[in-house]
Amino acid sequence: MDSGRRCLLWVLLLSFLVQLMFVVKGNVVFQVHHKYGGRCKGKAALGALRAHDSRRHGRMLSAIDFQLGGDGSPTSAALYYTKITIGTPPVDYYVQVDTGSDILWVNCQNCERCPTKSDLKIPLKQYDLRASSTGKTITCDQDFCDAAFNRPNPDCRAGMNCEYSVTYGDGSRTEGYFVRDYFRLDRVTGNLQTSAMNGSIAFGCSAKQSGELGSSSEAVDGIIGFGQANTSLLSQLASSGKVKKIFSHCLDGNEGGGIFAIGEVVQPKVNRTPLVQNEPHYNVNLKAVEVGGEFLNLSTDLFDMGSSRGTIIDSGTTLAYLPSEVYQQLMARMMSKQPNLETHLVEQQFRCFWYSGNVDDGFPAVNFHFEDSLALPVYPRDYLFEVRDNEYCIGWQNSGMQTKDGREITLLGDIVLTDKLVVYDLENQTIGWTQYNCSSSIRVRDEATGNSYAVGAHNLSSAFTLSKVNVISILLLIATLLILID
Repeated sequence: MDSGRRCLLWVLLLSFLVQLMFVVKGNVVFQVHHKYGGRCKGKAALGALRAHDSRRHGRMLSAIDFQLGGDGSPTSAALYYTKITIGTPPVDYYVQVDTGSDILWVNCQNCERCPTKSDLKIPLKQYDLRASSTGKTITCDQDFCDAAFNRPNPDCRAGMNCEYSVTYGDGSRTEGYFVRDYFRLDRVTGNLQTSAMNGSIAFGCSAKQSGELGSSSEAVDGIIGFGQANTSLLSQLASSGKVKKIFSHCLDGNEGGGIFAIGEVVQPKVNRTPLVQNEPHYNVNLKAVEVGGEFLNLSTDLFDMGSSRGTIIDSGTTLAYLPSEVYQQLMARMMSKQPNLETHLVEQQFRCFWYSGNVDDGFPAVNFHFEDSLALPVYPRDYLFEVRDNEYCIGWQNSGMQTKDGREITLLGDIVLTDKLVVYDLENQTIGWTQYNCSSSIRVRDEATGNSYAVGAHNLSSAFTLSKVNVISILLLIATLLILID
């Protein structure tokens, strides 16, 4: 082979390898992914659903793009995580996205019982304060510490760390101290385009864990809370003038991935309902429940705000939990469409049945009606999930049977939020949603310029994994090029 052709083949090979490196490494924007990947079948995941939900029940200038991945399939214990970049030099961490809690924390160097490996095939790392030239501890006499606990620490002494602890409903616990460091964020600067933006963020450095938080099957590096408190990432960015306190997510239940962004959504238009004031979670006023076009005959005071705290909207919870009165009537109306269908229990808690038809044709749609005439439609394909071929389990749960104190909450999780764009507007204290194709894009406003830009769907898993077919094709191509070079 002549030297010119040999040189050309070497250039092609090197170019191909460079492209491969970028495929594996992925891009620099934050990506959120479902812990267990795409939709799957199998009873093995059922136990994780309730265990996961149990844990969940215990705990201005620009727009920002968080790349979303995964799906809301209950059979994969819907739970989403994102990649964040912290420190100088920058290091990537994978953290669970949680609208039901406030603080951001990651596992720290020499953490006791913190996970070091994960079955999710993601690289786990521990934050090392000494390795980051921009990292600093937060002491108990600083304003952030007072804000975290809504009061000064009476036992604070000069130089003492600002410590925290979080206990979840199943007894899992994380404890540590707060630190501050630079975060690399991805500001939306054009249609499907971002540029890096740095922000100084206070977050928890987890020094010790107990319970399920250290499980290798579900392990990530920490949790990023998108709650309403002043300590949340969203609130910190807003107080520094970087963003408005508005964010949205669209969880794709079919292809996996979806959309997650901070900023005002200008397209599509989304109708809203007011948030219940002075509540730690995203609570709204539920007025009525409709099944198959007929309203349930419920007590007039069942959703009275004087006797309850409203309905909780929580994308970190998998299933939907309803008061006994609602649950029993909904189930009866739903099953009346299939009077000859026999149900059986799986794991002593899930009502399941065998069905070979199209569930959307055989079962009724459910509509939740909220204040200001906002409806939330839930279709059979959403609330029924297939655990194996033709065996379906029901995602509605009786909340009176779930809580230890018998308190009947109304909590709507991912089975009702999947395939919908949900907008959390803390500026105006509203929340809203609309049915949407979460594999497409939305438009958010750049407050600095007034322009609106497209933010597209993402899937984190594709950033650091390759399919078997792709790997085989790559190896064959490399082998061919090497033969030609020789």
